Amino acid sequence: MIAAVRDFANRFLGRGDATITVPSFDGALKPNQKLESAETLLTCEAPEDLATDGSNLFIANGQRLMCLSGGSTSEVRSFERPISALCALPGGGLAIALGGREVRVYASPSAEQPSVTFTDTAFNAVNALALAEDNTLIATDGSTTCGVDDWARDLLELNRTGRVFKLDPGAKAVTRLTQGLGYAFGACAHGKAMLVSESWRHRLVLIGLGASPKVVLAHLPVYPSRLSKASGGGYWLTAFAARTQLVEFVLREPGYRRRMMAEIDPAYWVAPRLRSGRSFKEPMQGAHIKTMGVIKPWAPPRSYGLVIRLDADGQPLYSLHSRVDGINHGVVAAVEMGGDLVLIAKGPGRVLKLPLAGLAEEFRT
Repeated sequence: MIAAVRDFANRFLGRGDATITVPSFDGALKPNQKLESAETLLTCEAPEDLATDGSNLFIANGQRLMCLSGGSTSEVRSFERPISALCALPGGGLAIALGGREVRVYASPSAEQPSVTFTDTAFNAVNALALAEDNTLIATDGSTTCGVDDWARDLLELNRTGRVFKLDPGAKAVTRLTQGLGYAFGACAHGKAMLVSESWRHRLVLIGLGASPKVVLAHLPVYPSRLSKASGGGYWLTAFAARTQLVEFVLREPGYRRRMMAEIDPAYWVAPRLRSGRSFKEPMQGAHIKTMGVIKPWAPPRSYGLVIRLDADGQPLYSLHSRVDGINHGVVAAVEMGGDLVLIAKGPGRVLKLPLAGLAEEFRT
C-alpha cells in the first residue's frame, strides 16, 4: 500500500522513476571523440560480440564465426541461427549462444560437435556469456517476451523480465540466479559474484548465488551493455546507446507509445538506435540536430558510441566516446588483446582497434 501511494505521488510530481531528467555526461563521462580515432580492423554485415584467447580474436558476424589472427581474417564455421554471444574458455574452448535460445560449448572453435549444449526452455534472449570464478558460465537473458534483436520493443513495453543464469558444463545443469531485471545485457566475474548490466534501469548490479542484486553503479546517462576484464584490474563497460529526455518522456506516455508501436514502422519509433541520421523519417530532425547541414556534436543523441573504463569497485575512471556527429555508434562489445582495446561499433558494422598505451594518462591530465 505504501509503495503504491509512493508511486502515485512520484508520477504526479514527476520525481523518482517518473522523472524525465537524464544525468549529464560529466566527470569521468565527459564527452570526447576518442572512438573516432580508432582504427577499423574489419567491416562486417552484422557484428555482435567478441572473444579472445590472447592470440586470436573471434568475431560473431551474423550466423558466421570469424577469426582474426596475424592480420588475416577467416571464417571458422557458420550456424543455422545468428550468434548472439561469445565467451572464450580455458584451454582454448569457446561458448556460443545462438539466436538467444541455445548455448553450445566447444572444446575448440573448430570442433565438429559441441561437448555440451544448453537448450533450457526458459532461454529467450541470451545476449552475453561470461566465465565465472569456478569456470562455470554466466548467461544474461534480456527478456522473456522479446527476442535479442527486439530490444527497443522491450524498452517501450516497460518490461522488467531479464534473468541471469548459471550454466555448469560439468553437471550439464542450468540454475537461475535472479530474475525481474530491466533487460540484463552483459556480465563479468567479480570475485565469487558477478557484475551485471541492467540496461533499462541504467545501472550495474552485483549478483551472487542466493543473494538479491546489489547496486554498484547507478544513474548512468546511457544504456549499459556487455562487460569485460581490464588489465591491471577493473573492467570495460560498453553502452549501446545514450539516454535522452525525449525517450524518457515517451516512456511515461502509455497512450502515445501504444499508438506509435501499432501504427509506425519500428525503425522510426521514438527509441534509442544503434545508428541514426540515415532517413528524413527519423523522429529527431531540424535545427536542434543540424545547423546549415552540419550535425551539432551536442545535439540530443538518437545513437551514440561509448565505452567506460571502470576500476576494481565498478566506478568510472574515464570514457571513450563517439558523439552525435561521429560514426562509431552502438558499441556492444569490447575486449583487450595484445595491448589494444578491440571494440564492436554495431551501428556502422565495424570492428575497431584503439591502442591502450598512454590512454589512462591522457585522461588523467
